Amino acid sequence: MDTDILNNAEMGPNEVYQFCEVEDSAQSLLQTAMQQMQLSARVYHRILKVSRTIADLGGSDTIGVAHIAEALQYRPAQWQ
Repeated sequence: MDTDILNNAEMGPNEVYQFCEVEDSAQSLLQTAMQQMQLSARVYHRILKVSRTIADLGGSDTIGVAHIAEALQYRPAQWQ
């Protein structure tokens, strides 16, 4: 795809939905974490971007449970 985005951190909400394909089980984990931790929509997108990077480093086309779980571990306290 032709885009001016050089890295995952530059993705906006539209690009997140376009490039961050999430497995159903991983989506379920993320939704549970969002509810339990009372996270914002902005944090949701940040977690997906970090998860996409983790998946990229592992050579995965989709974001899985392990990618979401790892991204959640990196979440600083100020991401609320």
